[in-house]
Amino acid sequence: MYVPEHFEETRPEELRRVMTAYPLGAFVTIGPNGLDACHLPFVLQPDAGEHGRLRAHVARANPVWKEIQDGDEVLVIFGAPDAYISPNWYPSKHELHRQLPTWDYQVVHVHGQVRVHDDERFVRGVVARLARTHESQAGVAKPWKMTDSPEDYINGNLASIVGIEVDISRILGAWKVSQNREERDRLSAARELRDRGAVSVSEAILEAGGRE
Repeated sequence: MYVPEHFEETRPEELRRVMTAYPLGAFVTIGPNGLDACHLPFVLQPDAGEHGRLRAHVARANPVWKEIQDGDEVLVIFGAPDAYISPNWYPSKHELHRQLPTWDYQVVHVHGQVRVHDDERFVRGVVARLARTHESQAGVAKPWKMTDSPEDYINGNLASIVGIEVDISRILGAWKVSQNREERDRLSAARELRDRGAVSVSEAILEAGGRE
């Protein structure tokens, strides 16, 4: 991923925040038929290994787990909310007319080596962790857990999935959130986005400005 220096995000806590707050990652692999991508919810284990570890599962019917080999290089892409930015939102545009449309976003690219886990204990742990994490994030009053369902039902569903694990080797973050704009233009864009409901992107623009 090409990341201009002024858009590069290196803070580990911010990279992890996006990976955990927006856990549906694009799992990119290269198999016998070329590039493929699956969209999977991942669990991040930040303290595993040097850079952390990702875990997920895929349907047994999905051929990807047979097309990759343990140790293969893979890429997982996580993205926070993004938004279009109109030049008309910049006060300077109405004076100089030297602005162009653009897009603001936050994205994390995770590179690592993959391992396939075709065993019930592993996938049970992944499903339990995913349910526990996302039931909590969703604010469910009585969180769902696997023991809520009959054992044979759970066992049958666990048998239909295969575990995926990615040992992270490096993480790249791109935070393109109007850092390259003068303050009045940046603040104006943040207000416009907030008023249009794009609160997350608006807050990211304001936070980036506060770091300068």
